[in-house]
Amino acid sequence: MEDKILKTFGIHLKTLRKEHGLSQEDLADKARLDRTYVSGVETGKRNISLKALNSIANALDKNLSQLFEGMQ
Repeated sequence: MEDKILKTFGIHLKTLRKEHGLSQEDLADKARLDRTYVSGVETGKRNISLKALNSIANALDKNLSQLFEGMQ
């Protein structure tokens, strides 16, 4: 179950990032995260922390709840 949610969120995050016209490196810079961390989240290999989720939400001009809208 955990692996499925990580992969599902990763796919969703990748879609959001691309909708904002950002590369993984661009998003990582805006969120003050390492690019490899963002890559790991998008591929479902990293269990993202709440702090990192908040940083990514801010980088995408969203709040935390908006970050999950439309996620399947």
